[in-house]
Amino acid sequence: MDYYSNTYAINQKLAEMGFVVLSVNYRLGIGYGYDFHRPAGTYYQGAAEYQDIKAAGEFLAGLEQVDPERIGIYGGSYGGYLTALALARDSDLFKVGVDISGVHDMDHRYELPEGVEVAPDYAAAKQIAWESSPMADLDQWTSPVLFIHSDDDRNVGFYHSADLVRRFDELGKPYDYLVIPGDTHHWMQFSNRVRVNEATVQYLGRHLLQK
Repeated sequence: MDYYSNTYAINQKLAEMGFVVLSVNYRLGIGYGYDFHRPAGTYYQGAAEYQDIKAAGEFLAGLEQVDPERIGIYGGSYGGYLTALALARDSDLFKVGVDISGVHDMDHRYELPEGVEVAPDYAAAKQIAWESSPMADLDQWTSPVLFIHSDDDRNVGFYHSADLVRRFDELGKPYDYLVIPGDTHHWMQFSNRVRVNEATVQYLGRHLLQK
């Protein structure tokens, strides 16, 4: 898939710049059987797959050739969601990130139209969905972040990033923002894909590489 080929190109560029790069095949991925692809307590039902990301960061921090004070993270789409979770929950581990088209509020999945019968576990499900969201841990998010999102994204609504940026403004948290006008979730225009790639590596390089 060209989306992943593009991401591998970013990883190769980061390695060329001097980064140690680890790409995580977190739970929910395909190719390792049903239990790996559909584990319990993941996504809006608990975000258990984030533990795979945190474990990867801790593994990097333990490597002799890695400075544990200069570990960053980036990802797009679902990877953007996990990037935001990492920065919100573990800013002490992940010092900076690039969140590309990420989901930030799972609670909206449970907004029901008026008149719909409510299940007995509705309130509990909403609470778990909220706790699975980066938004729930916003108060402890201290790492700088670059948000990138297309304003015509049909997969992850642009409002996910727009709302989070508004909250960052209110709380005085460090961030940068790149809006890609008129394009979709997977960057239909090649020039936009290049622009996102360059912004990602430049942001990580500026914050993490030694002068």
